[in-house]
Parts: sequence; structure tokens; C-alpha cells
Amino acid sequence: MLITDTHSHIYSEEFADDRDAMMQRAFDAGVKRIFVPSIDSSYTEKMYAMEAQYPESVFLMMGLHPTYVKENYEDELRHVETELSKRKFAAIGEIGIDLYWDKTTLPQQQNAFRRQIQLAKQYKLPINIHCREAFDEIFEILDAEKSPELWGIFHCFAGNYEQALHAISLNMKLGIGGVATFKNGKIDQFLNQIDLKNIVLETDSPYLAPVPFRGKRNESSYIVKVVSKLSEIYGLPESEIARITTENSRAVFGI
Repeated sequence: MLITDTHSHIYSEEFADDRDAMMQRAFDAGVKRIFVPSIDSSYTEKMYAMEAQYPESVFLMMGLHPTYVKENYEDELRHVETELSKRKFAAIGEIGIDLYWDKTTLPQQQNAFRRQIQLAKQYKLPINIHCREAFDEIFEILDAEKSPELWGIFHCFAGNYEQALHAISLNMKLGIGGVATFKNGKIDQFLNQIDLKNIVLETDSPYLAPVPFRGKRNESSYIVKVVSKLSEIYGLPESEIARITTENSRAVFGI
């Protein structure tokens, strides 16, 4: 069974003590494709190091995470542009808007989001969207930028059924991870109404570990719990969930 984790921060400091063992556990679990989002320039070299160590399994994105849109965000966006000009990436991400931690930077986050969408169109790459308490703000920009040249993944999707349909109408797949296993996660209540062709799997490790690991450090191998939950929701064998969601990830990333 080949499983694709479309969003994992494998370079995180949380894995400093057992990174190689964590990666081996992922491979042993069937997770042979791991897509790695960018946060800001301070992590770029760590991302490159992971790619160099696991070139057949690790695929990198480039972008500025919305919670890292600070006073120096223009410098950070220049860094994104520079890296994109130098080499190939799987996507622009993770990008978006986060109003959970800081609402005062909304104008800057909106500007950074728009500009990185333009970069995605320029380089013909998908986007990977981070959205926290900002669906209206995200959709306002996506609706304005809607185009056949704009597609990607709504990472860690935690919206309602109507928001899911809106995202899908904008050429976005829904990134489904540990939240689907939570009793209060809610998305499991309508996921069976969403065609599986619109779903990709992710962990967002080291965050959002699925049940029974909720509250602990997440890692890519735990994605098997998400596969199991979707197997239950869709009434399909786990092998089919893995196969279809991996094909969906290939459709997004072209890899």
C-alpha cells in the first residue's frame, strides 16, 4: 500500500532526536511520498537537507506561512522569489491567512497571499493553503483570482460542507488529516458526501496527531489512522483509499 502525506513538517525541531527513525517508521507504514511545506527562510536549508537525504520520497514546497508574515515580510517574499527562480518546487506553500494568532497583520497577510498566488500562476505550480479562522478572507481572494491556472490543496480542511464545495469549485482538493478522527472534528459528518476524487491525505506533523495519539507529537506514519477513518467513512478498503488519494496528489503536484 502506497500512501502519500501531502503536508508534513519533517524538518521540525520536534524531530531533532529521532528524525531518521521517524522517517523509517513512515516508510515502513507505506508512506513513500512526503510533501514538505515551507514556513519562512529560516527553514530553507533544513528542507533542502531532508530532500538531499531522501530524494526519492521528499518533495518541497516554497512559500511564506501566514503566521510568519512580520515586519520583514517583504524580505521573506523576496527570498521565496529567489528560491523559485533557482530550482523546481512541487508547490507554493504553505500560504494563506491565519486570524487565530494575530488579526493586526491581516492587510499584510492578504498582500502576501495574493502575491504568492501570482507566483504560483507564473511558475504554473499549485498552491497549498493555510486557513485558520479566515474562510471569508481566503475565499474573497481565491474568488478574485479564480482561473484554470490556479489549483491546489486546502490544507488541513476544517470547514463545513458548503465551504468544502466552495473550495472544490475553485480547483482545490481538501487536505484531510487527524481532525477527521476527532470526535468534535465535524468534517467526518459530511465527508461521505464529498467525492473521494477531491480528497488528499496529510498529517501536518508534528501537529494535529490523529486519535489515538491526539495531543502527542504527530508524525507521517500516523497517517494510517486517517486512512483507516476514511475507509470507514467511504466504505472502501484501506488500499483503495491510499490508491485514490495518492492519484489525487499526483493530479495536484504532477509528481
